[in-house]
Amino acid sequence: MGKKSKDKTEIIFLVCSETGQRNYTLKKRGKGKKLELMKYCPKLRKHTKHTEKKK
Repeated sequence: MGKKSKDKTEIIFLVCSETGQRNYTLKKRGKGKKLELMKYCPKLRKHTKHTEKKK
């Protein structure tokens, strides 16, 4: 049985760029570019840009 390298998964938050609230949590593997997604912000009741932020 061979050894498998395990990529550590990190818990990241998607933070609204307008309100600063953490609205979503994701598990991300590996390193790469920061996520920037258009997601729904419940406080503003519209879609806004959300960016990745670690704990």
